[in-house]
Formats: sequence, C-alpha cells, structure tokens
Amino acid sequence: MSGRLQDRVAIITGAGCVGPGWGNGRASAVRFAEEGARVFAVDRSQEALEETVQRVEAAGGDIDVHLCDVTDAAQLQAMVQTCLDRFGRIDILVNNVGGSARGGPAEMSEEVWKAQIDYNLTSVFLACKHVLPCMVEQRKGAIVNTSSTSGIRWTGSAQTAYAASKAGIIQLSRVIAVEYAPFGIRVNTVIPGQLHTPMVEGRLAGQRSGGDVDALLKQRLARIPLGFMGDGRDTANAALFLASDEARFITGAEIVVDGGMSVRCD
Repeated sequence: MSGRLQDRVAIITGAGCVGPGWGNGRASAVRFAEEGARVFAVDRSQEALEETVQRVEAAGGDIDVHLCDVTDAAQLQAMVQTCLDRFGRIDILVNNVGGSARGGPAEMSEEVWKAQIDYNLTSVFLACKHVLPCMVEQRKGAIVNTSSTSGIRWTGSAQTAYAASKAGIIQLSRVIAVEYAPFGIRVNTVIPGQLHTPMVEGRLAGQRSGGDVDALLKQRLARIPLGFMGDGRDTANAALFLASDEARFITGAEIVVDGGMSVRCD
C-alpha cells in the first residue's frame, strides 16, 4: 500500500537537531519518509543532520541533505534550485527553523531583536518566496509552517522577539493561504507547545533554569493539562496530516499541539 505522501518531494528546513532524540524537524523528516515522501532535508549543520539521515535510512526512506543558512536569501534561493534540479518539483515545504532568546523590550538589544526576527520569521518568508513560484507552475502544493504557543499566549518567560516572530508566522501563513488558494496551494501552521525535545537539554535549560534540566521539565509539565509532555513526533504527525490529501480542504488554519496548555486560564 502506498504511503500518504508517496513520491512527493518535501523540503524540510531545520531537519537536524541540537542533540539525540526527537526534535520537530528530525521527526518530520522521518515521518514524511515513512509515508513515502522524498525528503530534502535542510540544516546549517552537517553534524545535526547525521542522526536524521540514520533514522530515515533505518526506516527505509529516501533522503537527500543540503546545508543552508535559511536567513541568507542567496543560500536559500540556491537550496530551492538544487532541490528542483535534483527532483524536478517541490510538493511540500515544511518551515521548521526557530529558536528563542530571553528578554523584554527594555533589556533586549536591537541586534538580538533583529536576529530573532530574521531567524524565526524572515526565514519562513524567504522559503515561501522562492518555493511558491514552483508550486504555482505545478498548480498544487502544501506548505506547513511551525510556530509556537509563545505566539498565542504567555509561556512563562519574557521572550519578546521570539513571541512576536512566532505570532507573525501565523498571520503570514493565513495571508499566503488566501492569496495562493486559487493556485491549489494550501498553507497551514502547526503550533507546538512545551515539548520535550533535545533543545530542552541542549539550550533551554541553560537559559531558564541554570542548567537544571529536571527543574525545567517540572516547570513545563506543570502547565500541561494532559499530564505528560509530547515530543517532536507529535509536531510531525500534525504536519504530516496538514501536508497530506487528508487535509485537502484545510488552508489558513492552525493545529495547536500542546496537551491543552494554551486553553488554560492561568
């Protein structure tokens, strides 16, 4: 039986990971490959992609890798062209690059603000900018952008630029969805909550709990009504649904993947 994405070409940015385990991009690469997609995995670090490649190959999937800084317009344009040269088409784009920096507007430097906007939001704009013409020509395509619950609610720490950029992804996706719907292109957003991904150990614990991973996990778990923490596979399954024909009548929408956290009043 064919997979849900059989023979479709899927660019997944941020397909590596800061450590072992299931980050959103790595999990998406594996799940898409398991469902028959030809994955074009993009990251700025070869090392970060190694486990992704191993997991896709172990699942019997098809994966090519490409190193690219998605905040660099020239590199991103070249990445898209490389994918087209290799496969001749692009059916799916998953924008998954992102990361946070602490600070409110008074203490955050302009340099950090600009870097966060570029990393989290401009990267999505640039990828869509260069992939959309191909999808228009095909008269079909699916784009899934990764936001964050920080873009829709307070999540426990001041991260002004991250929250603003992740909120921007949601509205950017809605606008593109309406503009490009006549061309058969769907654009949707996944909004992950406080998942247990390798970024918790690799980056967030140092930022927020003095390196105490257990303390940070307890803080995050206490906010989740379901009583357990998901991981990148939960994000990947939502992205897989939105990229598949099962979501053929869904565009300009969001799926929140947070165990109920965003609907709590506290």
